[in-house]
Amino acid sequence: MGMYLNPGNKGFWTIRNGVYVDKTGLIDYVNRSINTPLKLTCFSRPRRFGKSFAAKMLCAYYDKSCDSRSLFEGLEISKKKTFEDGLNQYDVIYLDITRFISRMYNKGGNIVFDIQSTVIEELKEAFPGCIIQDETYLPDALSAVSHKTGNQFIIIIDEWDALFREAKNDEVLQKEYVQLLRGLFKAGTTTDTTIAAAYMTGILPIKKYGTESALTDFVEYTMVSPAKLAGYIGFTEQETKRLCRKYHMNFEDMQSWYDGYSFNRVPHVYNPNSVMNALRNEEIQNYWTKTESFESLKNYIEGNFDGLRDAVIMMLGGQSVRIDISTFQNDITSCNCRDDVLTLLIHLGYLAYDQNEKTVHIPNREVAEVFQSATKDGKWEPVARAISNSEKLLDATINQDCGQVAGALELVHEECTSVLTYNDENSLACAIYIAYYTAKNDYMMIRELPSGKGFADYAFLPRKNTDKPAMIIELKYDKDADTAIRQIHDNRYHGALKEYFGNLLLVGINYDKDARGSEAKRHSCVIERA
Repeated sequence: MGMYLNPGNKGFWTIRNGVYVDKTGLIDYVNRSINTPLKLTCFSRPRRFGKSFAAKMLCAYYDKSCDSRSLFEGLEISKKKTFEDGLNQYDVIYLDITRFISRMYNKGGNIVFDIQSTVIEELKEAFPGCIIQDETYLPDALSAVSHKTGNQFIIIIDEWDALFREAKNDEVLQKEYVQLLRGLFKAGTTTDTTIAAAYMTGILPIKKYGTESALTDFVEYTMVSPAKLAGYIGFTEQETKRLCRKYHMNFEDMQSWYDGYSFNRVPHVYNPNSVMNALRNEEIQNYWTKTESFESLKNYIEGNFDGLRDAVIMMLGGQSVRIDISTFQNDITSCNCRDDVLTLLIHLGYLAYDQNEKTVHIPNREVAEVFQSATKDGKWEPVARAISNSEKLLDATINQDCGQVAGALELVHEECTSVLTYNDENSLACAIYIAYYTAKNDYMMIRELPSGKGFADYAFLPRKNTDKPAMIIELKYDKDADTAIRQIHDNRYHGALKEYFGNLLLVGINYDKDARGSEAKRHSCVIERA
């Protein structure tokens, strides 16, 4: 048992001793890939989404130097036909690239050389006489061991892309690293007999050079296309509900804060790190800021790309934005347009991607708070000002101060929406959402709530911890606020909210784009209590 060769099962043993969600079904997928053309897997997802947990789980299962049966009995993999196929049957090479980067900072030297020399040293000790004394190339060392012993290796690489993120401007080092990976995993070489399977995990997908992947033989699963592995990105809704029942946490709050990632096979995926922290602390709050600062997001969204600022404002306004993910080169230095930045933010977990609509949106309250913090100065000042004033606007609405509400909305609409889209109905809806931004602390804000004969533009449903009134907001364009109120009555939008009668506000808002004169008000508002 070594640090890199057959590291044992202590990592997974520690995980099993805490709050644990069974993700061992991933092992069944890897088992079915062993010694097939699909044996090379790269599964990328954001920081704190369980990547290292999965890597330690796979090490414990495959490592032939230990007995892990008791760790997996009763779990999902123990019920699969493949359970015995790989259980402690292989020599495992486990590489945590962040560890090697730390070693480089502390000791100096070349990371790629360090990776190879340290693993080769352990291989020589474990397999004496198999490797020539002056061997420095890891693929040849593994091939020599396999040739003389018949052993096959399973290679597990955690944070495989850390070097691209930490040494993002060192192209020479990056190319050396890619060449090492190609040597290890290129089909048609000794890989076919030496490597039984490989599993790499990181944040970014495999880097592209032009349209070509740096490692063409890997099957990739990502935040834009997780396919059959979608259920292993984070916690599913069923898993989160079970945890909430077991630990007596409010599921609706957990959903509001940490849900929002959605895929074709799994429509609700929760941030696992945040859910686990909420359980441990018995408190729902923003745990994202413990792992990612708003400064890092700010650096990305302040890029000088056409349409990026408008896209961020629309998403802050609760809307989705269309995106083309095809031009992204899968690194953090090659963003050449708005869509490249937005695609990067998907992989970093700041945005959620709708595979069918080809759109992105801010997934939940936790991440929305990070966006809010990232807009506190510089060119985002109008947005930050609107958000900081949103609590006053909510108070004015509840107090039925129509003049103050109309004036506040006019300012937000004027400052926060693009000149190109100012007269678009979606921009008005976006302005409304931003203007009432902090209301989400007290309300579930639902756009186009089905009700009566149609859809209410916005419904504000009070959360359990507030005594504020429910609200229906109807938007009109080039008509008048009274018309909006009549539509609420005519379509009986408030019928679905009848439980709130006596504590329900009907809010009609109109935007008149043709209002003329210095005294003219483009926005008008009428508020009634139902």
